[in-house]
Amino acid sequence: MANTVGIRKYDFVEFYVGSAKMAAYWFSRTLGIEIKGYLGPETGHRDRMSFYMKKGDLSFLVTSALGPETSEIQEFVSRHGDGVKRFCLEVDDVTRAFSYAVSHGAIPIRKPEMLEDEAGSTQEAAIRLYDDTELVFTNRDGYGGVFRPGFETPKFGWELSCEQPNLLYIDHIVGNVRTNEMNRWEEYFNRVLDFETFVNFGPGDITTKYSALLSKVVRSKDNLIKNPINEPFEGIRMSQIEEFIKEYRGSGIQHIAIRTENIIQTIGAMRANGVEFLQVPHTYYDSLRSRNLPIEESIDDLQELGILLDFEGDGYLLQLFTKPILDRPTFFFEIIQRHGNSQGFGQGNFQALFEAIELDQERRGNLV
Repeated sequence: MANTVGIRKYDFVEFYVGSAKMAAYWFSRTLGIEIKGYLGPETGHRDRMSFYMKKGDLSFLVTSALGPETSEIQEFVSRHGDGVKRFCLEVDDVTRAFSYAVSHGAIPIRKPEMLEDEAGSTQEAAIRLYDDTELVFTNRDGYGGVFRPGFETPKFGWELSCEQPNLLYIDHIVGNVRTNEMNRWEEYFNRVLDFETFVNFGPGDITTKYSALLSKVVRSKDNLIKNPINEPFEGIRMSQIEEFIKEYRGSGIQHIAIRTENIIQTIGAMRANGVEFLQVPHTYYDSLRSRNLPIEESIDDLQELGILLDFEGDGYLLQLFTKPILDRPTFFFEIIQRHGNSQGFGQGNFQALFEAIELDQERRGNLV
């Protein structure tokens, strides 16, 4: 089923950070993602520095301010810490996508604009999402240069030697919102992008001994784009969602799930590159062995790397979550592999996963 807005796929995700050069080095060194484009003083832009990184269909942009004139970036980082400012959807027609969204109640941030240089042109527009997050529509069909006008091929002497994880593209992007905001953002997505609600986790569905949360998943009707939305629910202690909202100072993007077709190789490579992952209790794998599950992978390999497994419908998924990658305990990555017709998000793993998250919260002194 074609989607109404003409969405092709997730495009880039842009992080606002304190130091773009340091962040680009970390992304490149740990994810094996190549730095393809650079914008900064050497390209005639003295107020900011950006690095564009790409690996297959996975694209990230990291941007930092170089002076007080870029107050938007500085204010974001001061309030939230390093984090996701915007994520982008590639569309057939930016003007049509933006017009549809705004006519259905989207909050406009940037009207469609054409960016041009000698390599051609790109078009972008943006609408509001959680608090000061943005959702961008883009089309670069008419551009033959590096990413978009203003960027050049980097001329740095970085030669990064690292393991190469099998990372393919973005599977889904998760937002955390305040209490009583989830339904509003669910309705917003469905109305302005003609999405549909795919999964609804209500009271009691996602809970541990100490904390709980509510979650809904909205998606494009062709299943290309999936955006879970979480909000806190009453528990004995502070939930991971409450911790995020407290540390981030608001609602925003909590994590990005990256698809792989070989999670064992990928997690092994990322661990070798220095990425830290949540620790899963060994008893989790004793339970898996007792069920004699028909999977292609070895339970021993999953246990060695800490990978979670969940069966659903005609397939199963494998997943693992990094620890927060930034100074504040806010943003992290999920690595996910889907087998067969698996379309879920690992509900069977919620108990083990959230207990592992709570262990990290306790170490930080935030499980209160």
